[in-house]
Amino acid sequence: MTGSRGWAMFIGVKMLRLLSLLVGVSVVAFILMQFSPVDPVEAYIGGDMIRVSAEQRSLIEERWGLNDPPIQRLFAWGQALLQGDLGTSMIYRQPVADIIQERFLNSAALMAVAWVLSGVIGFGLGAAAGMRRDSKLDRLICWYCYTLASTPVFWMALLLLMVFGVWLGWLPVGLGVPAGMAADQVTWTDRAIHMILPALTLSLTGVAAIALHTRQKLLDVLESDYIVFARARGERGVQLFRRHGFRHVVLPALTLQFASFSELFGGAVLAEQVFSYPGLGQATVQAGLRGDVPLLLGLVLCSTVFVFTGNMIADILYRIIDPRMKEELVT
Repeated sequence: MTGSRGWAMFIGVKMLRLLSLLVGVSVVAFILMQFSPVDPVEAYIGGDMIRVSAEQRSLIEERWGLNDPPIQRLFAWGQALLQGDLGTSMIYRQPVADIIQERFLNSAALMAVAWVLSGVIGFGLGAAAGMRRDSKLDRLICWYCYTLASTPVFWMALLLLMVFGVWLGWLPVGLGVPAGMAADQVTWTDRAIHMILPALTLSLTGVAAIALHTRQKLLDVLESDYIVFARARGERGVQLFRRHGFRHVVLPALTLQFASFSELFGGAVLAEQVFSYPGLGQATVQAGLRGDVPLLLGLVLCSTVFVFTGNMIADILYRIIDPRMKEELVT
């Protein structure tokens, strides 16, 4: 009973923190947009701004509520949000909820593939480096990880774009589907091919943290007394790792992967922009550059929930793995 009550309190506290976090990031994002040099009306009209009279501009401001005081607009948006209405995007002329739902599927598929690839490759490299400590393979993997850790996502995206999209011509240079093809003619193969480069970008840049973490954890395990005893019994290499190393490093690596949701989403924003991939990242950049406050606030809420969920899963896994934390569910 105590355990279930503790978990209930833990989840309740997390939900309260999520609620306060959503309120905080919404207010901060709204304030930052007020100080933005972008003119929402000019961004809404585009290149035809010179043809718009002062009266027409006033009508546009009234249509989108831009002539109301900022506090009034913020409270109006909050009241609509409580009723399940995220507003209408000024850029796409569609409900924000519909845009997020459509683009979230694209981003979720991209980030899921990159998350799995970075975890599997990173764990494999970290385990190989840890088992071959101070060898040429270990130094090569460490050099590779340190290089990736200092490599910007957009630079890696541009490099892969030039090599595989422009020079070799093996993969498309952008978009989520072939250009000029009707929606009913697009196959899953077409979507998968267009996802390769952005997913590869995110997975390569996400390998470093999990690989270095796994290597260090494995080195700590290999220095323990029971590993010395296992080696004395003749266990070596893959057998030693499978029996004694794997179970001690896989769960910490998994929790680290869930905790990396924020870096994954941030990298997706840059990768989607470089490859013109129709996901949440590209929509976020467009909303910020064109002053689309309803869309930006909706995307901020979505990304906050996404990152918070990953961190909460990592927190729960830590408490399940480490028995010492089970008595400290509410901190």
